[in-house]
Amino acid sequence: MATLKRSLGVLDVFAISTGSMISSGLFILPALAYGKAGPAVILSYLFAAILVVPAMLSKIELATAMPKSGGAYFYIYRSLGPLFGTFSGLAAWFSLALKSAFALVGIGIFIGPLVGTVSPITIKLIAIGCTILFTILNLLSVRESGRFQIFLVAGLLAILLFYIGSGIERVSVERYTPFNPFGWLSVFSVTGMIFVSFGGLTKIASVAEEIKNPVKTIPRAMITSFVVVTLLYIFTIFVTVGLLDRVEIGDSFTPISDAAAKVTGSGGFYVLLVAAMLAFITTGNAGLLAASRNPLAMARDNLLPAIFSKVSVKLKTPIVSIAVTSGFMVLCIGLLDLEHLVKVASTMKLLLFAFVNISVIFMRESKIVSYRPSYKAPLYPWLQIAGSAAYLLLLIDMGALPLIITFGFFSLSIIWYFIYSKSRNYRDYALIRVVERVMSSAIRSSNLSDELRDILVERDEIVEDRFDKMIKAAEIFDISEHVDRDGLFRELSEKLSPRCEIPAQELVDLLNAREAESTTALQTGLAIPHIVVEGLGRFDIAVARSKSGINFGDNLHPVHIVFALTGSKDERNFHLQCLVAIAQIVQNSDFLKNWRKARDIEELRNLILLAERIRRAAL
Repeated sequence: MATLKRSLGVLDVFAISTGSMISSGLFILPALAYGKAGPAVILSYLFAAILVVPAMLSKIELATAMPKSGGAYFYIYRSLGPLFGTFSGLAAWFSLALKSAFALVGIGIFIGPLVGTVSPITIKLIAIGCTILFTILNLLSVRESGRFQIFLVAGLLAILLFYIGSGIERVSVERYTPFNPFGWLSVFSVTGMIFVSFGGLTKIASVAEEIKNPVKTIPRAMITSFVVVTLLYIFTIFVTVGLLDRVEIGDSFTPISDAAAKVTGSGGFYVLLVAAMLAFITTGNAGLLAASRNPLAMARDNLLPAIFSKVSVKLKTPIVSIAVTSGFMVLCIGLLDLEHLVKVASTMKLLLFAFVNISVIFMRESKIVSYRPSYKAPLYPWLQIAGSAAYLLLLIDMGALPLIITFGFFSLSIIWYFIYSKSRNYRDYALIRVVERVMSSAIRSSNLSDELRDILVERDEIVEDRFDKMIKAAEIFDISEHVDRDGLFRELSEKLSPRCEIPAQELVDLLNAREAESTTALQTGLAIPHIVVEGLGRFDIAVARSKSGINFGDNLHPVHIVFALTGSKDERNFHLQCLVAIAQIVQNSDFLKNWRKARDIEELRNLILLAERIRRAAL
């Protein structure tokens, strides 16, 4: 099966995130928000930015640990299971696609003053035409779509910076008084209304599988985008409030353009109209790009028909998923009352943000050794708990109808799960691991741990060498009872005898003879007993763990990690290379601690496979 291509760099990802946020939240919403909070709307935008921080940091952690298509869906599924995964995948797709369609329709509000009166049908046709254009771009190349996004966002940022720079000297202090005429309750209520303006920040997690060097790119791009957009929001609203009277803001659908006209005349008005259209276009393009990855990820997990996972061998893009998402957007533009449905989409977005925070808690508490984010959200778990509580409180302000529709959507997701998905899905998830920690379970699964290991191998571009292949096939076992060195050698010989086709007692004698030369207990907690056997091209590895420690002799530390090597004389070079690889592995920070904490044999195996070391093609 063809895979997606990693082609998005820091600028591409920054442009996707930034372009997703700067649209109606900046060019339309300030007028509505000002009518409810007055000049204190500036604080509402600041509070909204603060509230998005928990979801942002949690998504950075999850995205660096699991840079796969699907974003919130992928994380929620791997944390909370397929039922919540089904809802989150469909909800994220619905939310992103619908809000992107709404953004494209919003172009009509700003195109009217440029070309004259525009009929509702013409507005919809323009939006559909933009959708088709972006579909072609996304089908041809994610990289080309990213470059187009960079160009649009660069123009948008330049115009906004010019507006702020030229307008800040003309603001009138009198327009900021009274600063908070409607009280703090109104300020916080408006915060909930404009919070979704920052929702696009986390869209880049949906395309994480197509990001180059996600370990560094995702945190840099997401945090930079957050800082830049927050400052743009606050300064743009500050300038706009200082340039327009209360009535001028309240009666306008284009408050920023109207404010620009006061600074630079009609030229500024039209330039900001162009900026607004650029903003809506970037939101539509980024939304289609991100939304189309949800059906792809769900199909990979058998929650949707397999056709949605089809990736073009030539173009490296998910053609069916993009086409279906585009078709859904066109239907929404042509047939639906988008303004009401966008509120439903915003409600789902808040739920997804809460689930993302909860996902971090479950992933960490699962203690899966192959869950290794390169960035860890600070203040765990209080940041995630506070964020989830805040998002659930904001849901109350959304009104009864969006909550009812969202509940209906969740009910349909449950029906789809039981009708289609449940019988086709056997994946492990973090919630099971958390339950296993508090309940004795005879049934254990390594599916999630192995999947995370494979994701890390792909993320870090680890090239498998011969030592990795040996470890994948090696006999790894736990020594449950307290044993001495002789007891260890007997157990090792019993494990290796069938593989080496050498009698167990002969192996015991060889191990004891090697130990008589000099101890193989090399450092605190580690021993590498190794022997030479007859024949050609023969080599094998066995690995043992002892939590209580093995006594290798007086004045030696108890051994908890054992790598036993058997090899013929012609494998001498590889034998030495294995010794070097093992030495590098055990020197990794926290390796011994994680080794003793690992829950099962597969986690031990993954600890070895994922440890940092120099890999050599010759191995």
